[in-house]
Amino acid sequence: MNFVLQLWRQKNPQSEGAFSRYEVGGITPDMSFLEMLDTLNEQLASKGEAPVAFESDCREGICGSCGVMINGAAHGPIGGTTVCQLYMRHFSDGEELVIEPWRARAFPVLRDLIVDRSAFDRIISAGGFISVPTGAAPEASSAMVPKQGADAAMDSAACIGCGACVAACPNASAALFVGAKLSHLGLLPQGQPERARRALAMVARMDDEGFGNCSWHGECQAACPKSISIDTIARTSRDWSRAKLADGRRSTPDRTNDSVSEP
Repeated sequence: MNFVLQLWRQKNPQSEGAFSRYEVGGITPDMSFLEMLDTLNEQLASKGEAPVAFESDCREGICGSCGVMINGAAHGPIGGTTVCQLYMRHFSDGEELVIEPWRARAFPVLRDLIVDRSAFDRIISAGGFISVPTGAAPEASSAMVPKQGADAAMDSAACIGCGACVAACPNASAALFVGAKLSHLGLLPQGQPERARRALAMVARMDDEGFGNCSWHGECQAACPKSISIDTIARTSRDWSRAKLADGRRSTPDRTNDSVSEP
């Protein structure tokens, strides 16, 4: 199989990037998309040209580092799939593919297809954890967790932080990512003591990082390789609203016993 690639090249964050055209051959249908890029880089290296920089690690759909836009779709045309799990048999021989990095102000391009996703790390650092000591792992039946809540928490915990939700959203919102991280802790007993503080801190950090607001388009859910539901966004809105209301009540002085002077 042979392909024509319109591929984004950018030397560093300060330089202006542009699309470059490449032709790559010798591709088999069972090659993954990343193996196709490996083949391209081998061909470029044999010509003395700089290889295309892209990020990958596990190549098993677990780490989420491989994410790129392919023909305008985050992770490519197959739903519930990361780029490393996308095989060239899903494309036609001779097809032209447009490959570019995530596009979001909060994800600056470092080089070619690699973006800086450390904003996600800072959101997690703001509250995506449990700080209460829980001791050794308890027996599975010692904490009574409803099956519906446990299943929803596990579904949310499947988020790999790839950033596809941000890239697919017209507002570059990270609401689905934050919602997944809040849900998988907020639905379990261990996450209850800090649930309100966590929601306020993580949402505030998301806003500080420059992500856009959620306008409920739903592209995030469609692009997510782990099929995280936008129900997590609704859950985030509820938790944040409750926490903000409670926080406002605590910060308002109690004047119920103040004397009132008659005019």
